[in-house]
Amino acid sequence: MNLNQITVPSLDLTKSIPFYEKLGLKLIVKSLPHYARFECPNGNSTLSIHQTDELPKGDGIYVYFECKNLDENVEKIKSKGIQFDQEPTDQRWLWREARLKDVDGNQLILFYGGENRLNPPWRIENGNKN
Repeated sequence: MNLNQITVPSLDLTKSIPFYEKLGLKLIVKSLPHYARFECPNGNSTLSIHQTDELPKGDGIYVYFECKNLDENVEKIKSKGIQFDQEPTDQRWLWREARLKDVDGNQLILFYGGENRLNPPWRIENGNKN
């Protein structure tokens, strides 16, 4: 099994599309006003947005984008007028993260986890939880 795409809600795709393009995603499907899909610059994953009349309540979803040159990418995105809620910060789970929200308030995390993304020191091996 492989994760193909994540879909996030949006009240207005005409505002969301330019935002995600500024993040560096490539628009590959544009079916306004209801749907748009983007290709990530690395790998084969996609992110789509769909029009909704009401956004979810509470924390909603969190979408993580891995970036090898996190600090450089954050500065590049900021130069396009996008504001971050958290600058790149080393986290206790051994990732470096920067956080922002899209135009609809969906939580986006740009991060670099390196070897610790799939193999943290606390990884469960062979189903053993010890």
